[in-house]
Amino acid sequence: MAVVGQVLRSEWTKIKSVRSTVWTLGVAVVVTVALSLLISALTNRNFENMPVRDKIRFDPTFTSFAGMGLGQLALIVFGVLVVSNEYSTGMIRPSLAAVPQRGIFLFCKIVIAGLLALVIGMITSFAAFFAGQAVLGAHSTSLGETGVLRAVIGGGLYMTLIAVFSMGVATMLRSPMLALGILMPFFFLISAILGNVSATRKVGQYLPDQAGQKVMRVVTTGSDAPYGPWGGFTIMVLWVVAALAGGYAVLRTRDA
Repeated sequence: MAVVGQVLRSEWTKIKSVRSTVWTLGVAVVVTVALSLLISALTNRNFENMPVRDKIRFDPTFTSFAGMGLGQLALIVFGVLVVSNEYSTGMIRPSLAAVPQRGIFLFCKIVIAGLLALVIGMITSFAAFFAGQAVLGAHSTSLGETGVLRAVIGGGLYMTLIAVFSMGVATMLRSPMLALGILMPFFFLISAILGNVSATRKVGQYLPDQAGQKVMRVVTTGSDAPYGPWGGFTIMVLWVVAALAGGYAVLRTRDA
């Protein structure tokens, strides 16, 4: 346990000493809240002009998370940098020399970065919710309504899992450019295409972002997903576990 404590402190020192890593977390909060505020305000302004179908499906809680899509970009970068910075600078060699138990090394890195992402994710989710509801006017909701608190907490958990998933992928690939070159198109292009094309929509429903975002929804009218909010969250957790398992397998078998 003493070794674990020392490694945890070491990983915390690494993260807070790299400005680019810390800045990405600040960007995640600002971008998400600002964009959510803007889109919620525009939605409130144009609500009466929306088609009846869209009014029926309107989810004020999920609307306030409109900035999450862009905000998660910063969490992806954070997850990648936490892992791959050591590879790009060559610090991975002394790190593994100091902590030869690679399982402990990866575990401590995930714990510290994951807890930090959780704190930022929760702050972002609650801030985006309250900001969005403040400008939605008569169309707003509150934390006391059924399913709303679950959705807001789920938003924080979603952002946390995005960061941890990125850490797993980055551990497998060991290159920041390669990891970002795969993760960015995956979340912002491939997932969107698969989820919006009728022939591939059922496949897209099982991708980590699309499944995970279900936990942030309160209104499910019109959804054809074969799972509920926590079912989608579980699917995302399985993706994260698979990414971390792959990362550990690579870290354990390959030289630094």
